[in-house]
Amino acid sequence: MRDGSDEWSSMNDDNSPVTTKNQKIGVLYLVATPIGNLEDFSPRAADTLRRVGLVAAEDTRRTRVLMTRYGISTPTVSLHEHNETRVSEQLLERLAAGTSIAMVSDAGTPLINDPGLPLVRAARQFGVPIVPVPGPCAFIAALSASGLPIDRFAYEGFPPRSSSARRKRFEALRDDPRTLAFYESSHRVRETVADMRGVFEPERILVIARELTKLHETIVSLPLGGADEVFADPNMLKGEFVLLLEGAKAAGTPEDLTAEQERILRALLEECSVKTASALAARITGAPREAFYRKALQLSADREGPP
Repeated sequence: MRDGSDEWSSMNDDNSPVTTKNQKIGVLYLVATPIGNLEDFSPRAADTLRRVGLVAAEDTRRTRVLMTRYGISTPTVSLHEHNETRVSEQLLERLAAGTSIAMVSDAGTPLINDPGLPLVRAARQFGVPIVPVPGPCAFIAALSASGLPIDRFAYEGFPPRSSSARRKRFEALRDDPRTLAFYESSHRVRETVADMRGVFEPERILVIARELTKLHETIVSLPLGGADEVFADPNMLKGEFVLLLEGAKAAGTPEDLTAEQERILRALLEECSVKTASALAARITGAPREAFYRKALQLSADREGPP
């Protein structure tokens, strides 16, 4: 995508206060930080943290590890969900007095499921320049590697904690054609996937991405109906998760199987399970396994007939 210039832009490199109506005010920088691998911290992000007067961090201890790695000694202040209303007022005063501030979250892009919205809103109302310094974002990283359609997607953050509330949320999203992106903790990921299976069609593709950019990064793609098998490995219950679910199919969407492909699938279903038949048919023909899986489920249901 072109931004209208023929060269890389270096605008906003200077973090010095700007003048508006003869009053000097600071700049609020929103700086993305690594989601796991510290090498993902950009030179511009590191330079911004060095040059501002103050860093507002979700967890100053965690941010200090990153800053120490890059030799940054800028003072820090804690800004988290329990104090952000009070601290945002104090930071706005510092900005109004001419101090430029960088806001960071524990990992990833600020405000994406993290604190900071009250400060950004107040700064914008006051006329403080707000400059994003882009970088890592876990669900964007997962989307890029998922193989799911990402021309349209919906970021849904963390699902509700209780099963009944989660199912209610999923019911509201059942007919959404966009790829759905969720975050989930290791403590609830298995239960959340189980609730997905109770609401969404089993043939939808689910991508489970854990520990992105870290040593044990894992990205698994499979039909939702068989997703619980992933958690037979106890390591798949550890870490931080992004869950990506294929969007709803439009009514009447064809299965995209030729007559010969369907014949092969029917023959395999006489001897194999739905999962195995789908995998073998895909291997034999080269067509997508997901299309065979959807058709196999339909054929199996038709064969069993009404209860």
